[in-house]
Amino acid sequence: MAVKPLDPKTADKRTAERYVRSGQLDEKAYERHLKDLPDVAAKAAPVETRMLDVPVEEAEADEGEELGSDEE
Repeated sequence: MAVKPLDPKTADKRTAERYVRSGQLDEKAYERHLKDLPDVAAKAAPVETRMLDVPVEEAEADEGEELGSDEE
């Protein structure tokens, strides 16, 4: 017998626990789904992030100035 694929809405990692608790998602089916996912770690790309040690308001103001300087 073929296994019915999970609805992406209920299989989402961020909402699955809520659906399991409410009975809308079978915990064993969800665990099988996670186990069957392919390992795509090799396809990952590094991400560089610049962390600022300034208040958010000041950083946003600086970004606005940088954007506006291109227009001159």
